[in-house]
Amino acid sequence: MKSVPFLPADILIPKTDARRWAVVACDQYTSEPAYWEAVDAEVGDAPSTLRITLPEVYLEKEDVAERIDTINRTMDDYLSRGLFTLYPDAMVLVERTLADGRVRRGLVGAVDLTAYDYAADSHSPIRATEGTVLSRIPPRVAIRRDAPLELPHIMILIDDPEQTVIPKQSDGKVLYDTDLMQNGGHLRGRLLAKEAIDSVLAALAKQAETKELLFAMGDGNHSLATAKACYREDCPASRYALAEIVNIHDPALDFEPIYRILFGVDPEALLTEAKAHFASHTEHSVTCFFDGKTDAFSVDGLVAGVLQEFLDAYVAAHPEATVDYIHGEESLKALSARPDAVGFLFEGIAKHELFPYVEAHGALPRKTFSMGEAHDKRYYMECRKIR
Repeated sequence: MKSVPFLPADILIPKTDARRWAVVACDQYTSEPAYWEAVDAEVGDAPSTLRITLPEVYLEKEDVAERIDTINRTMDDYLSRGLFTLYPDAMVLVERTLADGRVRRGLVGAVDLTAYDYAADSHSPIRATEGTVLSRIPPRVAIRRDAPLELPHIMILIDDPEQTVIPKQSDGKVLYDTDLMQNGGHLRGRLLAKEAIDSVLAALAKQAETKELLFAMGDGNHSLATAKACYREDCPASRYALAEIVNIHDPALDFEPIYRILFGVDPEALLTEAKAHFASHTEHSVTCFFDGKTDAFSVDGLVAGVLQEFLDAYVAAHPEATVDYIHGEESLKALSARPDAVGFLFEGIAKHELFPYVEAHGALPRKTFSMGEAHDKRYYMECRKIR
């Protein structure tokens, strides 16, 4: 059988209150500090992944270096206190009950970073599905470089219409079974028996015989790129990164557009310029929210990419303006109520189009799609020692 770049790992599971331990991915709610303040209040002084990750809402703060140092010291503290149970050579079947009651299944294991390449023209078995912003990697390297632990919000997609890879259930030990804070639904993880792991690897190896693109990045591409950068400068022990694989054909896996919002702008002037720029376009509608009002214009082609080009040029010409990327229509509308903001709502790529597009054209433009609403994103749970 052909080898595959997804393996069992030495996985650490916390021995603590799982609800307060598990926190949503750090790249969510980047324009909503109130969300993270509520999380901080709920966590209190309990051990939590909030204390060993850096929510990106704080990434531009002046005290970011101090925050990173505190994260590393807290990781050391959690390890020295014996906070974790080690499960060697393990895979975890993750069952995530979403806020609407559907259950999304995935497998946590280790991906081989030597099989991953985020270049737009890559032909590696693991590929980025969206453009990788190289400037976003160094701040994350600063966090990972001296960290003794990794904990993933990385979700990698497989194209398995026959559902041969991820088991529908497991009789293995329940490692965690908890409600999630902030409308996150429920999370349960079961240990896979060795026979089940062997079955997973055999099914992936069979796919690898006929597929060049075996794994497509869903969430956390910049985190995986960071792990690759650290591997290049570090040691063979960090050749692998913990991640969850999910079948793109899972009925509970949704693709949502990642909307755009501009702050620090004159809404009327911005929309006048946008309408003039896209005057000849007719294919896809873009709805604009601003100051309690709505407007619209049309864009031809892949909306996220074409619109992004315009917004990048606008921000370059207006240094006072900033762009952010928003998950969820309600969050977009709420943020667009600010007097100096304009939010852009549009349809995104369908999930069945992803693998064919990437194989034919390479990576999509950055921030093209999101796998579900923000509260349905991966919550941190499993850890692995990398030092």
